[in-house]
Amino acid sequence: MINRVKEERVSQKISQEELSRKSGVARAIISGLESGRVSTTTTETLEKIAHALGRKVTEIFFWI
Repeated sequence: MINRVKEERVSQKISQEELSRKSGVARAIISGLESGRVSTTTTETLEKIAHALGRKVTEIFFWI
């Protein structure tokens, strides 16, 4: 899975902590997704993050 979480988060000028609060996803998961340490998560988590960023899941996460 490739993701653009960090790119989108930085472009919106929000911190990992703010994204965590807005999405209801633990900051550790967001950090792990951004760094590549976490490569597997639930569809619900992907949806929460995308929604908090005002994007569709397919705009943030994609599989190659």
